[in-house]
Amino acid sequence: MKVSCLQENLARGLSIVSRAVAPRSTLPVLSNILVATENGRLRLSATNLELGISYWIGAKIEEDGSTTVPARTFVDLVNTLPNDSVSMELTIRNQTLNVHCGSFNNDIKCIDAQDFPPLPPSELDDGMTLNVENLRSMIQQATFAASMDDARPVLTGVLLEVEDEQTTMAAADGFRLSVRTAQLSSATSTKVRAIIPARALTELARTIGPGDETISMMLPPNRGQVIFRGTDFELVSQLIDGTFPDYHSIIPTTYATRSVLSTNALLKACRAADIFAREAAHSARLRITPGSDLEPGVMEVSATAAETGSNETIVDATIEGEAVEIAFNVRFLVDVLNVIDTPNVAIETTSASSPGVVRPVGRDDFLHVIMPMHLGR
Repeated sequence: MKVSCLQENLARGLSIVSRAVAPRSTLPVLSNILVATENGRLRLSATNLELGISYWIGAKIEEDGSTTVPARTFVDLVNTLPNDSVSMELTIRNQTLNVHCGSFNNDIKCIDAQDFPPLPPSELDDGMTLNVENLRSMIQQATFAASMDDARPVLTGVLLEVEDEQTTMAAADGFRLSVRTAQLSSATSTKVRAIIPARALTELARTIGPGDETISMMLPPNRGQVIFRGTDFELVSQLIDGTFPDYHSIIPTTYATRSVLSTNALLKACRAADIFAREAAHSARLRITPGSDLEPGVMEVSATAAETGSNETIVDATIEGEAVEIAFNVRFLVDVLNVIDTPNVAIETTSASSPGVVRPVGRDDFLHVIMPMHLGR
């Protein structure tokens, strides 16, 4: 193999694929990045057997070939090279890759590419097309609610459902639920119901380049995998096996009180409350008081800590319904308010012991359910 490419392109590609490298593995090759020539471009690939990322960069190819390079050494080295052309030449006999750039000359010991896990075939078709803007937004508004606890693997994933012209992502951790829907650019005859690891979707959102307007998604039959393909990348993830909870039954269908507030004002109030709520399992109290003809309604967000002190912030609100007092994990409120992109947000509540629903005002494609906490006196 004898190739040359720009340092900045190589560095970007390595930064993307290196996130799929296995940090600790009994297979040494999984700590390496595959470097291979393919159809006039240079392919960089890494996998931990659950998640695999490939990225293609433009290169001048003088001689085809492939090898696997230790990820940490290669990434650190390329990041220190000058912004110039990088030449790479492989000596097959001893699997040594010479990396030359400007006055820098380096030899890296590699592992034969034949030891690298097989990559998905490139001729897969029957994929569905996803709009990048919608996909990014869906990932942002769903994945944060997935569980971090491996005790229930199903909840560490995001349920993806596709039917007719609609796609839905749902994630839950037992205390909160996020549901985001979007319209497909064209109807599909394929019904999809799969649980994708939240981490894989987060990496997908990071990997999508500025030149990508659409992404192809494929679920090869009987493989337990999902494949996302863009212009210069491919991401492969194992699906999570199991049954996702019936999230529809968790979503309240009615409410007693609906409060509409400034998203930014409520976010600031919740952030302030969280400073004092850290000692009390992040519990903050919401006291909702409807307005009158002369005064607007208000929501008071408060938190108390035995050692730190107390905090109260009053936010003006348009309130429909009765007065209510309820406690939530304020960290959950901060998380959801951070991903709402409308000026105003609605909070629907029923009682101190019933779940609350957070919705962006003016959009009906996203909702977030939060379980209440014990209302201490």
